[in-house]
Amino acid sequence: MPHLAWQKSSFSTGGEGECVELAATPASSHILLRESDDPHGIATTTPRALANLLHAVKAGNLSR
Repeated sequence: MPHLAWQKSSFSTGGEGECVELAATPASSHILLRESDDPHGIATTTPRALANLLHAVKAGNLSR
């Protein structure tokens, strides 16, 4: 995998661990997500799917 510029979430605590990080893939239109405690466990999504998830979370539209 090419070098990726990972960014921490603005909601991360700032200390070691407990950070969600994301990176955009240069060759495709995907976003990669990882937990800083497990940097090898990477989830892949599209910008639209991530935006839909964030809107649903902010609106409280997720059921348990």
